[in-house]
Amino acid sequence: MSSDQLSPLVADLHLLTVLAATRSFTETARRLGVSKASASMRISELERAAGVTLVRRTTRSVGLTEAGQQLVNGMQPAFNRISESYSAVKDLVGTPRGLIRVTAPVALGRQHLAPCVAAFLKRFPDIHIELELTDRFVNLANEGFDLAIRHTNAPPDTHVAWVLCETRSTLLASPDYLARRGIPTQPAELAAHDCLLYLGSHNTASWTFVRSGKRKSREQVGVNITGTLKANNSEVLREALIAGLGIGLLPDFSVPAGGGASSGRPPLVHVLPDWQVQGFFGERIYALRPWSAQVPKAVQYFVEHLRESFARGFGAAHTAPMP
Repeated sequence: MSSDQLSPLVADLHLLTVLAATRSFTETARRLGVSKASASMRISELERAAGVTLVRRTTRSVGLTEAGQQLVNGMQPAFNRISESYSAVKDLVGTPRGLIRVTAPVALGRQHLAPCVAAFLKRFPDIHIELELTDRFVNLANEGFDLAIRHTNAPPDTHVAWVLCETRSTLLASPDYLARRGIPTQPAELAAHDCLLYLGSHNTASWTFVRSGKRKSREQVGVNITGTLKANNSEVLREALIAGLGIGLLPDFSVPAGGGASSGRPPLVHVLPDWQVQGFFGERIYALRPWSAQVPKAVQYFVEHLRESFARGFGAAHTAPMP
């Protein structure tokens, strides 16, 4: 096929690569600013031109045939280079502009990222941000995100990672709960307490402790825990802790100012301060982006703004001393 014959199909070929990433005509249409019917029709026209079925449609899902996947595998690097080159040229002149799609955890996004976004958009009105808050693990490349804000210990090697700040986790309870059930002095005693569990990628009903300041030590204590509440959101656990439902683990960015005293109740108390729970929340907040040769200027400016805003971290947990 000559370049003259191929030129009218380029837009439809690009649409196919987006469909391969989203596996959804609805999401593909939304990203490209066309109707779902138009997206479906253009794929059908592309299949007629190619003389082979490229997309496998069912009532529940959209997938590529072997021919469709082979075509996308060959085209995707070229479209990526075109996108990067075009963005680089646009960045040569004028103020930063364009759309940045960002994903972040719900609690971190609501409490700390939202104010940063508002301040950033006031500084750079030609930049637009689409922020999706979710506690699920998002595949940035497949879902079309430019940036992810995550707390982790080990960012993926396939991504560019900027450290925003350090973070830590704290085991907490309300004074009311500790007055009723007693104050644990060793991790093993938690087995007899109501413990509120964060449901993350681990999804395990146990905590592993090491003594604070000795994380490189091999001394570890594992405790199986039980309780009346499990949640995949730290804000939900925070409210349950303030209500006195048990002992739970929170990242420092989710610990309320005053330890919850603003709710009219005494501030939360740090439990087992000489021990640290391992493996549930990361020790750093990162901005992550799939690796590319060029980073759009708008993304660079936003990351720098986040680094400035998060530079001080979240401080010591706002909790009361042990009674």
